[in-house]
Amino acid sequence: MTEEIRASHILVKTEEEANKIYDEIFNGKDFATAASEYSECPSGANGGDLGFFSKGMMVKPFEDAAFALKKYVLSKPVKTQFGWHLIIVTDKR
Repeated sequence: MTEEIRASHILVKTEEEANKIYDEIFNGKDFATAASEYSECPSGANGGDLGFFSKGMMVKPFEDAAFALKKYVLSKPVKTQFGWHLIIVTDKR
């Protein structure tokens, strides 16, 4: 069976912005709240939730980072052609 993960993310334009938001979340800000405030992805309206996905469905740098994460561990900023992402995995199946 193909492994699937459920992840949420925050997408911003700059690494500086991603690092600022990372610090806010690391210091106690709720991820979903931060996503709705800052994310430039439409998923921000849902707290950044992308639903379940398997390998091959996301761009490679995002996918590599997401599949390497343990549940509920916030990623460091990840760069893709879309910008900078903060990723958190909320479920695996």
